[in-house]
Amino acid sequence: MATLSPSVLVEQARSRAGQSVVRSSTDTDAVDGIHPSVVVEPLTTDDVVATLAWASTERLKVMVVGGRTKQAWGAPASSIDLMLSTARLNRVVAHRHGDLTATVEAGATLASVNRELARHRQWLPWDPPWSDRATIGGIVATNDTGPRRHGYGAPRDGIIGVAMVRADGELTKSGGIVVKNVAGYDVSRLVTGSFGCLGVIVTATFKVSPIAGASRTVAIELDTLESAESVVRSLSMSALTPTAIELVTATDQSRLLVRFESVEEASVQQSQQACSLVGSFGQTKILTGEDEAILWREHAMHWSEEADATLIKLSCAPAELFEMLKLLRTASAEHGLECAAAGRAGLGVVDLRLDGSIGAQVRMIQHLRQQLTIGRGSVVVRNGSVALRRKIDTWGEIGSGLRVMKAVKSRFDPDNRLSPGRGPGGL
Repeated sequence: MATLSPSVLVEQARSRAGQSVVRSSTDTDAVDGIHPSVVVEPLTTDDVVATLAWASTERLKVMVVGGRTKQAWGAPASSIDLMLSTARLNRVVAHRHGDLTATVEAGATLASVNRELARHRQWLPWDPPWSDRATIGGIVATNDTGPRRHGYGAPRDGIIGVAMVRADGELTKSGGIVVKNVAGYDVSRLVTGSFGCLGVIVTATFKVSPIAGASRTVAIELDTLESAESVVRSLSMSALTPTAIELVTATDQSRLLVRFESVEEASVQQSQQACSLVGSFGQTKILTGEDEAILWREHAMHWSEEADATLIKLSCAPAELFEMLKLLRTASAEHGLECAAAGRAGLGVVDLRLDGSIGAQVRMIQHLRQQLTIGRGSVVVRNGSVALRRKIDTWGEIGSGLRVMKAVKSRFDPDNRLSPGRGPGGL
């Protein structure tokens, strides 16, 4: 924790943080009600190195931000001396379209990167919420995904290299185009999902994908959760290759959105075959073009940024998902909660949107965690109010893997100054 006043820290940062933009914090910089003492916006990797070297000397607690779409994720902030913003590190450094790889600065938004990659009919095939504001660094730091995770995987599956600056100001490069690794770790995968507690990502290198020539989505309306389970099972056992199988369920209504992205002929054939698999279980409709785009925008409203929204990420084996959702249906009624679920039905990963008192939400989370022993799944508070996150561990039990995580943290940030407490297991 800094012993110097905010005004002194601002003056020091202006002389020690390279060419960075340095300013005092404002109300918009507050995280969980905590104001940083100083805000630094580096313009280059060298600026990040200089800033963190200075912060290390002064033993400052550092929080890294980008588009700030995930500030309500993880444990509540306790103290912030330095807020380091990657917003000005926003370039596509290299697009090796012949090799299907790209290197991107951490502060670039996903939407802006994909506009650049689209010049060669390629893209990063992720669709997390708020892609116009969500930055590459934030997406990697949280391993954030969307519906297309079913077909394309998560950022951890696509990252092949990373450059990051450790808490002591040391630049570390690993994997991909730069083959040097550090301390025997696969650093690019370690930082993916680390919530910024291992280092400040400055660039990341990814495999990119060709943009599909055509897309169609089969919308399936179902009367019961049991019918949805039967349809998902049929789709999973078929030879079809959807890029998304999204479930939406609330009360007794269920809906599936099954997307096929390929060449025109394959898109048409697979969507028609999907309709035939549904049979008498539900009503189907095939959408494309603007109608399809509207459908997916409406689906994304489940993750809208309402101030009181609570999102709980439930992960389990796909074969157990529907049993968990049936249990959820009963438990939400018992706890007096409104609950809706949406997410990757074929992967066993859904976000539960809870509406009700904080106490009831805490009891629901505890109840769900009791059903999933370590190794069978997890229940994580993905987005929640400060009040909720102060009443319950946002991560739940992690198991023996936490020991390894702590060992890695001690190597990269032994003084626990980068995003302290916000990482998995409270790292």
